[in-house]
Amino acid sequence: MKAKVYVTIKENVLDPQGNAVQGALHTMGFNDVSKVRIGKYLEIDLATNDRAQAEAQLKEMSEKLLANTVVEDYRIELEG
Repeated sequence: MKAKVYVTIKENVLDPQGNAVQGALHTMGFNDVSKVRIGKYLEIDLATNDRAQAEAQLKEMSEKLLANTVVEDYRIELEG
């Protein structure tokens, strides 16, 4: 089963990397950009067809390693 995990900085947390990218875009003339937030995207293949088991494993992976849940949110999408 294939999974996609999106990790993003929580809305109430400052994103200095996003601010730097926004500033660079403005410098390049893209002045319509009003906000940039930086995140991570992961693709994970799991050797199971049990959707509930896959969701449980992905949640545990995300909370223990993939996301710092103090400052980041995560979202999981399962295919198949």
